[in-house]
Amino acid sequence: MKPSHIEHIGIAVSNLESAIEFYERVFGLKCYNIEEVAEQKVRTAFFKVGETKIELLGSTDPDGPVSKFIEKKGEGIHHIAFAVKNIEEQLKHAEKQGVNLIDTKPRKGAECLDIAFLHPKSTSGVLIEICEDKRK
Repeated sequence: MKPSHIEHIGIAVSNLESAIEFYERVFGLKCYNIEEVAEQKVRTAFFKVGETKIELLGSTDPDGPVSKFIEKKGEGIHHIAFAVKNIEEQLKHAEKQGVNLIDTKPRKGAECLDIAFLHPKSTSGVLIEICEDKRK
């Protein structure tokens, strides 16, 4: 697998609006996109830092994955996302390498990206997302 760059770093937050205000006030960043990903029970807010994005994740459901993450581990870094080409092939490659996959097929994520997650048990405890922008 050859990622082209870090696409974004996902940060789980309890209060999305407060977290947006913090990043805008303290770092002078501008939130350029807020969207809900209903399938994942999450609202996301994006900031650009150079070529990398920060994705704030606020749960829309107390039983959603981000709520469960915060309950178990607290607020903080949730995942790191790598940009790849040919996401389907990358998933097959990862599986052949013995990586446990959360997603065996890509699904739609925020910003119209095709995404898939690799299980933290195979990645030294880090939830890794791979994503591909097929609009390009």
